[in-house]
Amino acid sequence: MFAVTRLRAPQEDAEALIAAVAPLLAALSSRPGFRDAELGRSADDPELWALVTRWDGVGAYRRALSATEVKITGAPVWVHAVDEPSVYLPPEDVARNTGEA
Repeated sequence: MFAVTRLRAPQEDAEALIAAVAPLLAALSSRPGFRDAELGRSADDPELWALVTRWDGVGAYRRALSATEVKITGAPVWVHAVDEPSVYLPPEDVARNTGEA
């Protein structure tokens, strides 16, 4: 599964946001089930960013987010998070977990 956390930060905060993501990614990468991550800025809106992380499953992702180190290092990043659903499953996992075809 993957998680897309969209972040909205004024252009003057871009460098601070990028700097804050590095320790967060270090904390996340130490958690079981973490696969990889990337940060990108929107080509159409310079204040909109996306942090994409990939995990072995929803449980691994949720356990990682509840780890103290992740909460602490993530605070300067999450303050910019857009409040919206962020966890996505591949179609084959959706069908398996919900019975949808």
